[in-house]
Amino acid sequence: MIKRMIVMLVLVGALAGGLYWFQAFKTKMIAKALSDYAAAPQTVSAVAAGYQEWQPQLRAIGTLRASQGVDVTPAVPGVVETISFESGQDVEAGAVLLQLALNDAPSRLAQLQAAAELANTNYQRNLRQLREKIVSQASLDTDASNLKSAQADVAAQQALMDQKTVRAPFAGRLGIRQVDKGQYLNPGAAIVSLQAIDPLFVDFLLPQQVLGQIAVGQPVAVKVDAFGDQAFDGKIVAINARVDTATRNVQVRASLSNPGRKLLPGMYATVQITTGAPQRLLTLPVTSITYNAYGNTVFVVEDAGKDDKGKPVQRVKQTFVKTGETRGDQVAVLSGIAEKQMVVTAGQLKLANDTAVTIDNTVQPSSSATPALPQRR
Repeated sequence: MIKRMIVMLVLVGALAGGLYWFQAFKTKMIAKALSDYAAAPQTVSAVAAGYQEWQPQLRAIGTLRASQGVDVTPAVPGVVETISFESGQDVEAGAVLLQLALNDAPSRLAQLQAAAELANTNYQRNLRQLREKIVSQASLDTDASNLKSAQADVAAQQALMDQKTVRAPFAGRLGIRQVDKGQYLNPGAAIVSLQAIDPLFVDFLLPQQVLGQIAVGQPVAVKVDAFGDQAFDGKIVAINARVDTATRNVQVRASLSNPGRKLLPGMYATVQITTGAPQRLLTLPVTSITYNAYGNTVFVVEDAGKDDKGKPVQRVKQTFVKTGETRGDQVAVLSGIAEKQMVVTAGQLKLANDTAVTIDNTVQPSSSATPALPQRR
């Protein structure tokens, strides 16, 4: 019995030892298998943070205005007799644009001129008779008054006839004709728009905080969507004498040349005002920043030694940064990273803290402070 018990205990012990060894062996093999199936490094693009010189600028949205602009209208009523302009034509100051029918105005003028001549004859005759003391001074004074009245009637009639001719009040470019020959016009009816478009004004708003950075005569650069990256140079000519109490903005006006008269009043424009000396700032592509409600972050690439096969391993560390001004595709980083640190520029969505990465810069996001629109071929 004792031998049988000893044999049974030995067998149970061996069985237990075998089970323990098998379980340990299985655990080791599972761990090895899992290590072999570890997540492969994520492919990202990255760039080294570097310093650039940025010229401080103020930016604003403005509207182009003509230096002079009116809707040409008649001062007196009448029927359009002749039209002496074409839509879109450039005209000089004083150029005849339209003639209203005079009707009986010339006859009325001739009648008044005849009355003025008679009044002058009577005055001259009584002036000679006064020297001979044939007429009284009172009679001569009446004749003088009649003469002045007749001459005033002639001048008034002549002015009325002159108003029948509509002229350009200043040099500029005409718009689209709004009237036709034979049409009856009331005073104030629009005939055509006249705009002086070289030079042009651009009106824009700036917050009151920057009033100390602007002054009359300061240069500006104006761009419009119609001409891409082309800048039109100008200068500030006026700053409003009051700040809007509702918005705390001040209106500013700049004048700019319009070579080729490409720009037109009413166009939307962006205005850049250069202020102060250039600043040296650490910059990154905008795509490298992950914007969150709790703060802006970047993924910094760091060396993490070597793997089991001796290959270098790189991992990312998510870091909070403080960003500044943005220009084009670039953003200034005020704190959080240092110069020459490698920062992920694309592929952040698949990253977490301590993720292994492989850098592939075959395709890099755009990183220009003054990006240009692609040209259609």
